[in-house]
Amino acid sequence: MIFFLKSLSRSVHDQEHHHEPVAEAEAETRMNDGKCTSLTVWRKSLLISCNGFTVINSCGGLVYRVDNYIDRPEELILMDGSGKSILTIRRRKKLGVPVHSWFIYEGEVGNYCATNKLSKKPNWCVRKNINILQTNHNVLAYVFRGSTDKRHSFVIEGSYTHRSCKVLGGSREVVAEITRKEAIVEGVSYGVEVFVLNVEPGFDPGFAMGLLLVLDQMFP
Repeated sequence: MIFFLKSLSRSVHDQEHHHEPVAEAEAETRMNDGKCTSLTVWRKSLLISCNGFTVINSCGGLVYRVDNYIDRPEELILMDGSGKSILTIRRRKKLGVPVHSWFIYEGEVGNYCATNKLSKKPNWCVRKNINILQTNHNVLAYVFRGSTDKRHSFVIEGSYTHRSCKVLGGSREVVAEITRKEAIVEGVSYGVEVFVLNVEPGFDPGFAMGLLLVLDQMFP
């Protein structure tokens, strides 16, 4: 674990002084050329004063980061390696009360306007499965397009707590998967703070990371 964190810190430090490799790493993650994208997710912000995530690709390049400040616990902003906002995740509220749904917006959204609603519409809505009568108890959440669709586009199954879950498409094909990271050194365990996000070709790694952030909010 210590060796991994040291190598990760060196990678990030190097990229702060060389911006072109970061851009190349981001392009590689977005354009996977028909290959599965494998990302290592470290459940820790690079900033001391924040909680968050640091995500690197198979080449050691910093591709995503989340720096969650304490005074904004119900909003997460996913950034690329250079700090540009990619997605915003906000918990849905009804009559001011948080419910078991999270909205995913493209880019960064502003503050609430006078009507207490955001002018920007969400691209996705992720709803936690709380139906205790459902036969498939393996379902964690359903993913819907926008905020009005009645039929889900994706379903998430497994256990995020144990870092073992899959995002399934309409034909139940696996489009993304969260797994534990296997230690190269015998006897070393990464636990649940460092794990792997595998994304299949044709599925947006940024969106997959957004779903991971929602799961982390659902199952803290």
